[in-house]
Amino acid sequence: MSRIFEALQRSEAERSSDLPSLEEATEILQRAERRAASRWQAAVLAEQPDVVKSADDDVSFALPEQSPVAETPAISAIAELPQVEERLDPFEQFQSLQVSITPQSHLVSVTNRETPAAEAFRLLGVRLRHLRRDRTLKKLVITSTIPQEGKSMVAGNLACTLAQKTQQKILILEGDVRRPTLSKMFGIGKNPGLCEWLEGERRLESGIYHLAEPGLWIMPAGRAPSNALELLQSGKLSKMMDQLTTWFDWIIIDSPPVLPLADTSVWMRLADGVLLTTRQGITMKRQLQKGLDAIEPKKLIGALVNSSKNAADSDYYYGPSSGQHND
Repeated sequence: MSRIFEALQRSEAERSSDLPSLEEATEILQRAERRAASRWQAAVLAEQPDVVKSADDDVSFALPEQSPVAETPAISAIAELPQVEERLDPFEQFQSLQVSITPQSHLVSVTNRETPAAEAFRLLGVRLRHLRRDRTLKKLVITSTIPQEGKSMVAGNLACTLAQKTQQKILILEGDVRRPTLSKMFGIGKNPGLCEWLEGERRLESGIYHLAEPGLWIMPAGRAPSNALELLQSGKLSKMMDQLTTWFDWIIIDSPPVLPLADTSVWMRLADGVLLTTRQGITMKRQLQKGLDAIEPKKLIGALVNSSKNAADSDYYYGPSSGQHND
């Protein structure tokens, strides 16, 4: 009898050691629950046409508007996160260049500020600022009828004058890509600029440079390709000008002459106003008339005489105008 009792005790002890603990039993139940839930969800969603696959496991979730199940909080939270785009200040990205302005550059607004010529450019700046009270005038094209009339000199001096008298941001743009003059005038050498951006080689911010001494920014022409006109007419120029107008208060564009090339028509179409430069002793009346006819009347804000031998009113075709200066 005692042997039977001992055998029963050993059997009971063995069965007790095979039973799982409470924690183990809970874990087993949870796993079984998850498997059952997955099978149920897979069976329901097999009938749904549109599903979204989870990247973490192989379970599919129905789109929120089609799912019979409550919306998943994790997916909802991700969808509601705002799209934040980091925008850097472009003026922190513009490189700085040292200028080397000589008397031969004719930038009298920098080198000879007390001369009558510098005073004439100050007067021109005042008149342009007055015009802005009655009309939009931010993108200003400086052109001429033919080469050698001093348009680049006028553009450079006007930009320097505007930079001196206002706290606004002034950009001078070397739009005459075939015969750029401004880079040489400011003594900054050859730098990538407009053409490289149009060809997709550089970012816009990397083609604009700060000139500390005159207190303005410049976008040089860069390396002019053989298809310069095709590049200017590509449509990218309009987008570029839209962006530049959000950065700068004045954009002075030194464009090619009106008569020999079609490039100027591209710049005039994008500009708010056009200032025509003539030169006493060089510009012929028939050339001047052709130049005036090529400019849209509502955009022509004035014409000035360069190298005038006197400052009489009869020397001006239109106001605003500049005084004497030998180019």
